[in-house]
Amino acid sequence: MQKKILIVDDEPHIRMLLEQTFEELEDEGVELFVATNGQEALDLIEAEKPNLVFLDVMMPKVNGFDVCNIVKNTLKISDIYIILLTAKGQEFDKKKGEKVGANLYMTKPFDPDEVVEKAEEILGIS
Repeated sequence: MQKKILIVDDEPHIRMLLEQTFEELEDEGVELFVATNGQEALDLIEAEKPNLVFLDVMMPKVNGFDVCNIVKNTLKISDIYIILLTAKGQEFDKKKGEKVGANLYMTKPFDPDEVVEKAEEILGIS
């Protein structure tokens, strides 16, 4: 089965960094999708059903907390692993992330190697 990763961030350089980070996974047959805002993310999640979503919190239109909440609690899609990416590392934000159903919370700036390792682990790629 094709594994899919969705990258959601309104900042072009972060999207590019993550895309470059996951290039090696494309050789493993992982398909990458990119969204620039929360609404695009929701449309792609419904259309493509990615296995893993790297979701920025601070975005125009629909923020990451809301996207996560809609996916996990409104659409009830439980088999998507959502990692919230944020510049805010406060405990309050982490708690909010857990409350809306995020599986993991990573603070920017992140270590690309760590991100790839996490993705491989979640997708079951050795």
